[in-house]
Amino acid sequence: VQLVESGGGLVQPGGSLRLSCAASGFTFSTYVMSWYRQAPGKGRELVATITSAGRITNYADSMKGRFTISRDNAKNTVYLQMNSLKPEDTAVYYCKARSTTIPQYAYWGQGTQVTVSS
Repeated sequence: VQLVESGGGLVQPGGSLRLSCAASGFTFSTYVMSWYRQAPGKGRELVATITSAGRITNYADSMKGRFTISRDNAKNTVYLQMNSLKPEDTAVYYCKARSTTIPQYAYWGQGTQVTVSS
């Protein structure tokens, strides 16, 4: 099982980034996918979630209207489009896969750094 995030980097306030998470080793289309982030000295927080077929999405309040989660089950990839970035969005961003069957499994990627600074 692998989840590989990419697309992070340094961006100025107000800018945009698109993160990708490529999955392999499991049946991607049956897993709920989420993005989390962890800022320096803080705990990991949920950013956004998308259901297995992509019909339902949920966002943390501070990300609503700025971030968009999407997925392409044909490419086994989940995306996070981040617009209007703020310095407080600086964090390591992780993707997580969670199965919808019992027993439940969860997998994490290694993370990608996003730094918002002028």
